[in-house]
Amino acid sequence: MPLPPLPMITAPVPETPLDITREWIEFIDPANDEHLIRADLTWLCSSWTCIFGRGCRGVIEGRESDGCCSHGAFFSDEDDEQRVRKQAKDLTAEDWQLRDVGRKRGLVVKDSVGDDEDRRRTRTVDGACIFLNRPGFAAGEGCALHVLAMRTGRSIVDTKPEVCWQLPQRREQEWVDRPDGTRILVSSLSEFDRRGWGEGGHDLHWWCTSSPEAHIGAEPVYRSNSAELTGLIGPAAYAELVRLADARLAGGLVAPHPATVEAQQIAETVAAQSR
Repeated sequence: MPLPPLPMITAPVPETPLDITREWIEFIDPANDEHLIRADLTWLCSSWTCIFGRGCRGVIEGRESDGCCSHGAFFSDEDDEQRVRKQAKDLTAEDWQLRDVGRKRGLVVKDSVGDDEDRRRTRTVDGACIFLNRPGFAAGEGCALHVLAMRTGRSIVDTKPEVCWQLPQRREQEWVDRPDGTRILVSSLSEFDRRGWGEGGHDLHWWCTSSPEAHIGAEPVYRSNSAELTGLIGPAAYAELVRLADARLAGGLVAPHPATVEAQQIAETVAAQSR
């Protein structure tokens, strides 16, 4: 069921624990019988929604307007980088606040991660991604590549770096050898929580997936993030995910996300106090 809007509060609501009871479901991709989907319904049926620009506290203290864009975006591979470069050519000065800087200084830099010295990410300018439009920009604050998608009718799956459009969905894939000698690709879909960032995730100032403040969506994640989930597992598998999630949610068979539960309790308390 949709949640009523969470009321404005003056102090942050504590994040819920990382280790929670989760309800998982497995099913075969209707378009590929060698592809098994494992879906975390506790996350996908939660009421999380992106609250960038309307309560997001940012991953760095004091930089709320950056959201999760403070460090730039690491590209998953060369294809990801080239796709974003191609999309960036269509950005106008009205779309992109730092367009002149990007054309003069370049969009991408090398930045080693662990043992990988050749990782590439978007350039940062004044402490945030070069594609981030800052507060006061005429087109509004936020990702210029998102603005491009909205202006042109494209999907953010096409315009933004993979890490950006996938967050906060986490997809892990591995080939599994079964006891009978068959092999299958297993795609696991779950929440990109603090641990998803590695050790540094625990040092983030704030993270939305475990914050009740962000669990105020009008639809469950598996519906509100349809484009992203379709991009991750394909249209046939996504349609099957919706069918199964609808049925289990309607039957009350999903262990709820504690942040969604707490958001509901806060809303109900405020509603009771206002009567």
